[in-house]
Amino acid sequence: MRTLRILIADDHEVVRQGVRAILEAQTGWSIVAESENGLEAVEQARETAPDIALLDISMPQLNGLEATRQILKQRPETQVLILTMHESNELVQEVLAAGARGYILKTDAKRDLVNAVSSLGEGRPFFTSKVAEMVLAGYRQRGASASPSVSAGERLTARERQIVQLLAEGKSSKEIAAALNISIKTAETHRANVMRKLDLHSLADLVRYAIRNKIIEA
Repeated sequence: MRTLRILIADDHEVVRQGVRAILEAQTGWSIVAESENGLEAVEQARETAPDIALLDISMPQLNGLEATRQILKQRPETQVLILTMHESNELVQEVLAAGARGYILKTDAKRDLVNAVSSLGEGRPFFTSKVAEMVLAGYRQRGASASPSVSAGERLTARERQIVQLLAEGKSSKEIAAALNISIKTAETHRANVMRKLDLHSLADLVRYAIRNKIIEA
């Protein structure tokens, strides 16, 4: 039987330990990497080629939504499972649009985590009942709209979404340039483009936007 290779990404060590304990108790499942932030998760996914990437949404440096996009861009065959405390309809829809195949709440993990990973390992999606109801409601709502609008956030590039998170975390242009291996001038250009696209006028506005859209936690 082929070993199921799993990556766990969450910025709380106690959560990673709990998830690892549950999953390693299953025969034929192996934890190949643990990450404490989104950037690290993307790099480790590239290095370890997991079958399943289990990601939190709210992580420093790169949130789970953007990490999902980047992991699947470099390795489309990886199945992404979101394990989070957030349960908004809008966030569920964004995660699905990014390519995740499963979404469960941390409050349901003890009951549903093994079934979720097993389903994704077999190529089948998995959602807890509450999330499944939100998915269905979202599809019905979109079906009732003849011309769905594109949000400002969806018009941002992948790099600009990273810039939003780093700015909201309080990073300076110099620190952003160092983190992303770009010039300070390029970082400042990205910042200006982000503020223009989102129609924001101050860093405080950007922080509020990031909290409202679950890019960072309050």
